[in-house]
Amino acid sequence: MELCYQLPVLPLDRPVPKHVLSRRGAISFSSSSSLFGAPDPRQLSQRRGAISYDSSDQTALYIRMLDVRVRSQVGFEPERRGSHPYLGIDFRTLHSRAESAGSIPARRIRRLFSFQRHLLSSRLLRGAPHLNPLHILDEDYCGQAKCMLEKVGSWNFEIFLFDRLTNGNSLVFLTFHLLNQYGLIELFQLDMVKLRRFLVLVQEDYHNQNPYHNAVHAADVTQAMHCYLREPKLAQSLTSFDILLGLLAAATHDLDHPGVNQPFLIKTNHYLAALYRNTSVLENHHWRSAVGLLRETELFSHLPVEDSLSIERQLGSLILATDISRQNEYLSRFRTHLDENDLCLGHASHRHFVLQMALKCADICNPCRPWELSKQWSEKVTEEFFHQGDIEKKHKLEISPLCDSEANTIASVQIGFMTYVVEPLFAEWARFSDTRLSQTMLGHLGLNKASWSALEPEASGSSEEGESEPGRATEEPSSRALSQGSQES
Repeated sequence: MELCYQLPVLPLDRPVPKHVLSRRGAISFSSSSSLFGAPDPRQLSQRRGAISYDSSDQTALYIRMLDVRVRSQVGFEPERRGSHPYLGIDFRTLHSRAESAGSIPARRIRRLFSFQRHLLSSRLLRGAPHLNPLHILDEDYCGQAKCMLEKVGSWNFEIFLFDRLTNGNSLVFLTFHLLNQYGLIELFQLDMVKLRRFLVLVQEDYHNQNPYHNAVHAADVTQAMHCYLREPKLAQSLTSFDILLGLLAAATHDLDHPGVNQPFLIKTNHYLAALYRNTSVLENHHWRSAVGLLRETELFSHLPVEDSLSIERQLGSLILATDISRQNEYLSRFRTHLDENDLCLGHASHRHFVLQMALKCADICNPCRPWELSKQWSEKVTEEFFHQGDIEKKHKLEISPLCDSEANTIASVQIGFMTYVVEPLFAEWARFSDTRLSQTMLGHLGLNKASWSALEPEASGSSEEGESEPGRATEEPSSRALSQGSQES
């Protein structure tokens, strides 16, 4: 690791020079960490750090992070995250809404609860005995949220309600519960304080101002991943190591998502686009950010170096598979395996591929949820798309596909996405795992598509052949616009 300290770490709040990008990559960032912050909103705790690595092999080599207290009249000092010559955007506030005067800000209320939660969990640091590792979650866990977690394997799991019951901490509680339920905490001898800190930092590194790509989406994907891991074929074949990777990848697959898609980053000359050479820009950043938090918290520091590096590599392989622009590549390979009936889950490489497909399904499973849940997610992702389109209009940039609110509707976006992205993937998944869950998902998908068609005048008033034309026109834009790797992430 001595070599790591010889790598240049750029000053924070400064664009990355091109001569540095040609040799090595560097990322500077900061994110609020309210769960470890003070109750005063003017004393918001921020984590700042940098990641540097050799761009030749795209391997993270050095992570530097430090805790600082930022005092500002507005709560925190925004950091310039874009590098467009005339477009400076703070992605942390891109989708934020102004809070009404005279009311107590929701963020302040959450911070007050979170500060109390931090005091409760700090009992472990003082050596207080605990019979159940879940006591670290705090008293909020023991109410309605705990009752909901007893049914965490249900496909009708109400993630929005669960997020409210956990005071906006659904990702921390749900992931912690699943790791404990699978016995992974004890099996891998994970330190409880390090694990909680890791999960809190993961949750805080999601931009909750984003309507869609936020911590609730990550919790939803993690819950869906749990449902897939319980399917008979996977439950009988996956190892504990596979399950650990699957849950961690689901929880971190959109980490630090800026709320805009890859084409936006490319055309605004964002340094992340240059850093990753316009290839799987967001997915690479999610992976590197996850590696940074694993190393910062030293969650796997007790494991042999080879094992921890293997976890980082395989975690990256799973997250990179969520790149929607590579959808056809993975789907064709999956279909070939099923046609030739040569998937052998006794082989580690085949199990890993199935995990990739499971994560891809979990990432875009919203159209396969019950209508009440699916509709909420559809509205949120379209809101995020349209907001990006408004920014592009404001700065006279080319409007990205699906982001023009004047040319698209929620229904048209969803019908095209279901037809050309979701249906082919879940049809093949049902071939692989022909279970009640698979049939339930396909059933919801058909009903939801019909519901959106009824809400779209053009779709409902045209024949099936006529309907396919506008859908076909959105197929390619869909792949580009959803390059985040989720419905659009």
